[in-house]
Amino acid sequence: MITGDILRDAIISAANNLSNHRKAVDDLNVFPVPDGDTGTNMSMTIGNAVRELEKLSGETAGKVASVNASALLRGARGNSGVITSLLFRGFAKGIGSADTVSAENFKDAFAMGVEAAYKAVMKPTEGTILTVARIASEYAGKAYNEGKDEVAVFEDAIEGAKVALAETPELLPALKKAGVVDAGGQGFVLILEGMLSVFKDGVIIKSNSTAAADVEEEEETSRNAAGEFETEITFTYCTEFIVNRAEECEKEPTDLRAYLETMGDCVVVVDDEEIIKVHVHTDHPGNAIENALTFGSLVHLKIENMRDQHEKAKHDADIAKKKPAKSADRTETFTPVEPTKPFGFVSVCAGDGLAELFKDLGVDTIVSGGQTMNPSTDDILRAIESTPAETVFVLPNNKNIIMAAEQAIPISTRKVIVIHTRTIPQGIGAMLAFDPDADDNANAIAMQKAIERITTGQVTFAARDADFDGFKIKQGELMALLGGKVAFVDTDLEKTVLKLLKKMLKPDSEFITVIYGSDVTEEQAAEIEAKIQEKFGAKAEITMINGGQPIYYYILSVE
Repeated sequence: MITGDILRDAIISAANNLSNHRKAVDDLNVFPVPDGDTGTNMSMTIGNAVRELEKLSGETAGKVASVNASALLRGARGNSGVITSLLFRGFAKGIGSADTVSAENFKDAFAMGVEAAYKAVMKPTEGTILTVARIASEYAGKAYNEGKDEVAVFEDAIEGAKVALAETPELLPALKKAGVVDAGGQGFVLILEGMLSVFKDGVIIKSNSTAAADVEEEEETSRNAAGEFETEITFTYCTEFIVNRAEECEKEPTDLRAYLETMGDCVVVVDDEEIIKVHVHTDHPGNAIENALTFGSLVHLKIENMRDQHEKAKHDADIAKKKPAKSADRTETFTPVEPTKPFGFVSVCAGDGLAELFKDLGVDTIVSGGQTMNPSTDDILRAIESTPAETVFVLPNNKNIIMAAEQAIPISTRKVIVIHTRTIPQGIGAMLAFDPDADDNANAIAMQKAIERITTGQVTFAARDADFDGFKIKQGELMALLGGKVAFVDTDLEKTVLKLLKKMLKPDSEFITVIYGSDVTEEQAAEIEAKIQEKFGAKAEITMINGGQPIYYYILSVE
């Protein structure tokens, strides 16, 4: 019989097991940029739950699962951490309010966890943690149907997870080329194995103190991938509304989401027991409304014609003259405040210069992180709640932070709009596009459109030897990234910056922004600026910014 205390010990064992193997999971990363953060993000996410679980004793299994899911949600870091939290959120639903965990509970827990995770990802990629969890669920279902007990069901689920993990290289060519399995999937297997140790043998896997210390250190030094992609608005109408759920409606919000995805993009469906919040870009808003009416009554309906809104980014000429302060207060304390203004901003960034720049642009609260650390959902939530505004716009400025930011939307006390900024230049562009006289929806559209006009390049170093994006890359070589992909490799920093800018510039480009990092001296930056002025000064206006960011020597922006 699996009681609440046994389930508690199992999750603690899982956290310890993942922490002990964190570096090995990080090392499975195939992208040569110094990121390798999957194991770290997952470990820090589940580690946040351990602190809450250790306070529990004698509680029901349902209570333990609920506390765990809530702690994981708030502690979720990076996409891998968010997906882990979603798997356990569904897991808690499967256990429900049960005093102890049965075979049926485990079967339902795996199924609901997979449903929650797939539901949250707009375009699920097979060959990842999602696939591993799905196959584990299928094995659990089969074991339950064969009449096996709860421990055997869980054990079979792990067998399925391992089978799926071994097959991930066949589903993702990049994994096969690197000769590794998916890092997130490996992390999930380690979590399940840690739990089984308690369920089957009654043994809590102990934490390796060195691994635990490494995780704490990673809070300051963890890296995340630099990939991003540009999107185009392909549908005319931005449609938003809230559905007051009808008691007699038996359909699930997932049905509404599935329908909307057949007719548009940028679909967001967030629900609780009483309402469904909907956002979709579509050419047929009437059809979206008609389908939503079958779920209940609609309120706060907004439809905007995006093609009629030709908001252009406004560039502040003073930015070129500003000299960011050498340091900025990056410590944000959580002090919930009452809204005193209609709108406010939260931005994620790393580097004193960038923090000061975003504050100059009007950002209220800075969350330290990005390229060097993925902040958790709770970090972002605290920043939102510390911003004295009715509506808070959040700029993640990194693709691996967007999901964590979106998890804060349903648990915040105020309206939250996450702009999908994937790079620092996109965050700057979004702030410049904001119009204080426009409403929230119009601003969200204008800010999103502004970032779509920005091309971002990055110059960093290879953290490991790799065969990636068609390049044989040696550890320590310079990598020029364009659109999240390796454009070329080199060994000369000045040459790399100039060559990358040449690739980024288009005939109609007007602005070049160069943000130099903490590893670039003022003298080096001045020399680079002179070269850029010499080669491209006649084509575009050039702005140099001391960002102070780690990892990336230069972040380049062209508009």
